[in-house]
Amino acid sequence: MPQTTVAAIVVAGDGQACRVLLTRRNVEPFRGQWCLPGGHIQRYEPVREAVVREVKEETGLHFDARFFGYFDEILPQRGIHAVVMAFEGCGTGILDAPRDEVTEAGWFVLSEARSLALAFRHNEILDAYASKLSGEGEAA
Repeated sequence: MPQTTVAAIVVAGDGQACRVLLTRRNVEPFRGQWCLPGGHIQRYEPVREAVVREVKEETGLHFDARFFGYFDEILPQRGIHAVVMAFEGCGTGILDAPRDEVTEAGWFVLSEARSLALAFRHNEILDAYASKLSGEGEAA
C-alpha cells in the first residue's frame, strides 16, 4: 500500500535568480544524496503542517507552504511506493541543518539543482516546477 509523504520546494526570497533549497541525506535510502526537504506525515497530522514541520526540522527555516502538486514515487527496486504532496514557497529565518537526518543544506540555482541526480523522484518535481515557472505546464 502506498504511503503519503511531503516534499518542499523552498525558494530564497532574496530577489536573486530562482534558488531552491536542497538537503543532503544522512539516512537510508539515498544516504549522501541531495533531495528536497520533506518526509513522512505523522498520524493525524494535516499535510500542510507536515511539510512546514519537516522543513523546520531539516533546515531550521520557516516555510510559507502553498500546494504545488502531487507526484507518484514508485521505486520497486528500493521498496518505495509513495504519493508525494509537493508544496512551494519562501523559506525565512536562519538556515541551520541539524546533523541527524541531514548532513548539510544549501541553496542551488534551479538549473543547477535540476542537473543533480537527486534522491527519490525529486528531479521530476523540480522539472515540473521549472515548467510552471516558464509557463509551459503545471504539476499533476
